[in-house]
Formats: sequence, C-alpha cells, structure tokens
Amino acid sequence: MLEVHLKLQVKNLYKAINQVLKDREKSIIELRYGLIGRGCKTQREIANMLGISRSYVSRIEKRAIKS
Repeated sequence: MLEVHLKLQVKNLYKAINQVLKDREKSIIELRYGLIGRGCKTQREIANMLGISRSYVSRIEKRAIKS
C-alpha cells in the first residue's frame, strides 16, 4: 500500500514539475537530483554537459526550487 502511495506522489511531483518549470530548469533539476534514473549529478557535471558555467547552473537550480 505504501509503495502505491509513493508512486502516486511521484506521478504528482512530475506533473507539477512539468507545469511549473521551464525546460532548462526542469532538465537541471532532473539531472541534479537523479529524477530520470541516471543518478545525481554535481553542478559542475551539469555545467559541462550543457556548456554553461557552474554558477549559472546554481542560479537556475535555486530559481527552479523557489518556483
């Protein structure tokens, strides 16, 4: 029963993420917290993947979390 409840919560979380965050914010949050099954990435790893600075990843992450 708990597993079903958790799956519903995860589904609702993804729905909220898709409605609230912009594409870049969504990508960074998914990568940062391992939401897409690839494991968590550091801000530096994400910055290298996206070709942006680590500090910019940090700013985007903070903005996304505040949304």
